[in-house]
Amino acid sequence: MNTEEKKSSRKRTFIEWGALIGIFAFLYFTGLHTQVIGTMQRGLLATGLITPSIPGELENFPDASREFYFADEDALVQSLKQYEGDVIFMNIWATWCPPCIAEMPSIYSLYNRFDEDDNVTFLLVSVDEEFDKAKEFMSVRDYSIPIYHFRTRAPGAYESSAIPTTYVITPDGKLAFKKEGLAKYDTPQFDAFLRDLAE
Repeated sequence: MNTEEKKSSRKRTFIEWGALIGIFAFLYFTGLHTQVIGTMQRGLLATGLITPSIPGELENFPDASREFYFADEDALVQSLKQYEGDVIFMNIWATWCPPCIAEMPSIYSLYNRFDEDDNVTFLLVSVDEEFDKAKEFMSVRDYSIPIYHFRTRAPGAYESSAIPTTYVITPDGKLAFKKEGLAKYDTPQFDAFLRDLAE
């Protein structure tokens, strides 16, 4: 390769890297990077490779605290105590979290398989500083699932350094499931897991 070809090759490489950096900078400064990464992760979930590990035995779960407080969309404070007797599917999420965005369609799909008679309650608790962002996120995507907002620090059983984090609590207040990170929840196996706990 002669000198001119080397210069041309270096110039082409510089332009390619400049274009990539420009695209990433554009996505970051416009806030679109969260959506793009979330969409890519949703494609990964669609492969079915990332599904939650379901406990083999439905007994001997540790106790889960009912002292977990959150507010609904009307700013009314609630706690897990109010849902005693139900299986609780609780997902801690945020609009700025790409894995949260990626797994939300599967959570919504799972939510739509249950009705009030199934004794399964879905609690999606947002950690967004501005709760209006969470409400707008759900509205734009037409997810008609109730969402809530953190009111106090999560008690010991629910402490996690990662979001999303998902918990399943049994009707008698046991912590049956905890998953940090994204997963595909609308699987027949996870559906059956919730129904078995609700019986």
